[in-house]
Amino acid sequence: MDTNKKMLPIGIDNFEKLREENFYYVDKTGLIRDLLYNWGEVNLFTRPRRFGKSLNMNMLKRFFEIGGRKEIFDGLQIMEERDLCERYMGKFPVISISLKAVNGMDFTAARSMLCSVVGKEAMRFQFLMESERLSEKEKELYELLTKIGRPGEAAFIMEDSVLEGSLQTLCGLLERHYDRKAILLIDEYDVPLAKAFERGYYDQMLVLIRNLFEYTLKTNDSLRFAVLTGCMRISKESIFTGLNNLKVLSVVEDRFDEYFGFTNQEVRDMMEYYGCACQYEVTKDWYDGYEFGHTDVYCPWDVINYCDSLRANSRAQPQNYWSNTSGNEAVRKFVELSSNGMAKNEMERLIAGETIQKKIRQELTYRDMYDSIDHLWSLLFMTGYVTKRGMPKGKMFSIAIPNMEIREIFTDQIMEFFREGVKKAGEVVDRFCSALEDGDTEQAERCLEGYLRKTVSIRDTFINRQMTENFYHGILLGILASRDSWMVLSNHETGDGYGDILVETEDQTVGMVIEVKYARDGNLEAGCRKALSQIEKNRYMEYLLEEGVEKILKYGIACYKKRCRIVLGGIWTME
Repeated sequence: MDTNKKMLPIGIDNFEKLREENFYYVDKTGLIRDLLYNWGEVNLFTRPRRFGKSLNMNMLKRFFEIGGRKEIFDGLQIMEERDLCERYMGKFPVISISLKAVNGMDFTAARSMLCSVVGKEAMRFQFLMESERLSEKEKELYELLTKIGRPGEAAFIMEDSVLEGSLQTLCGLLERHYDRKAILLIDEYDVPLAKAFERGYYDQMLVLIRNLFEYTLKTNDSLRFAVLTGCMRISKESIFTGLNNLKVLSVVEDRFDEYFGFTNQEVRDMMEYYGCACQYEVTKDWYDGYEFGHTDVYCPWDVINYCDSLRANSRAQPQNYWSNTSGNEAVRKFVELSSNGMAKNEMERLIAGETIQKKIRQELTYRDMYDSIDHLWSLLFMTGYVTKRGMPKGKMFSIAIPNMEIREIFTDQIMEFFREGVKKAGEVVDRFCSALEDGDTEQAERCLEGYLRKTVSIRDTFINRQMTENFYHGILLGILASRDSWMVLSNHETGDGYGDILVETEDQTVGMVIEVKYARDGNLEAGCRKALSQIEKNRYMEYLLEEGVEKILKYGIACYKKRCRIVLGGIWTME
């Protein structure tokens, strides 16, 4: 690893720290220029998580805030806009909060967290208490925003009327002090509602957020402009009631399309800089594929993490970094609801790399999101599990799974749902396992095909054959592992390689060697022959022989979509 290279900014969303401490920065300061040229009093950017929203918000704060350090922008695109920099850079009071931490288990805890978020931001402006431009009454209003509770209470305590008007009040006090209207930045605006819905206090939080936003964004004469970010575009009727000055900038819009996420050239430049250019195609397959406006973008979080892995090990394999940052409840719920019918067929097509036509509602309430499969399509789109292809026609979108990483999330959730189903299907599982133990391939085929008809088919039109085989391998493993008395080994070293599945019964009287193939051309017989040949060639029976198993059955299993063939290649018995 070249220690002279800039550090990779994993998890860094502080723009000043990133610029001061020699981190690699992909220049997104053009966002400032476009924001000022395309004026909106209240601007809402909706993007999936991990696409650089928080870093961009911190960049805006550092640019506009009075007393900011201008030198941290040296060499960046925005400095070429001399007139804009002269008029706006370092010229405004900026209120910047993130609602990401407002995630209490109940309403009381969440409300307390919101008080802390607002109170801590208000504490940055303690000079207001000494301001000669503020009256004593105005200073008393400021004190209400920074009131600290007694030990054991919330750090900041505010009455409802104070909390709901807190940001409006702070804007007014800052305008009085500076004689300039304030800029307001609210990051992750939708998190409090998401957590409230998840934990059962949605109605209470909805009223609080609606009132806070109404005071702050609708009746605030001290506001220069506001920028909000989030994953979801919450219905105006839900929290933006009567707000006529809201400009929504979603992933469908052409404007600002290149400022959240990395473009193809930005990824090429980064990988070239770190000596990882040879892994560019792998990176593209796994982390590219999102379409914002007319721009093709990568998920920055994934690219940075994978690049970091490659610096340590040039042979590092891509991982699913994105899903590890939060749960995948939307996909799980979708898999549950699409276990049959049209939705199941549509999921199979998506996973195969095709596009489908769906009506997407970009405005939803949290009550709407999980109440139908149709709304789940919209939720998957807004949260980045599917992306658009081309521009929509009205509300009709061509959608696709963006890349390998997201495809893996879908297949993992399908397998998890399948494994849970196996636990409930004891009789069928017993028939399948008993059939294999007895060498009854016809019965085993009937049982396995019954399972394949119930789950989503996985084809290898989108990925390589090995990953498709792994899916069917996983299905078999899930069924066999449900027999508690059996020892089931997956990809275990034996003979001259690693056998797909090795099974040993409790009393060691019977063992099975199973090799799984995906018959891409539909020739199941040929797939089975290839599997059995591999068992013999690589001596996969070796481990079971060493264990003293008395009877060993060798199975070649080939799958294609919802069809399968099971061939018994022979039975070895101890003489």
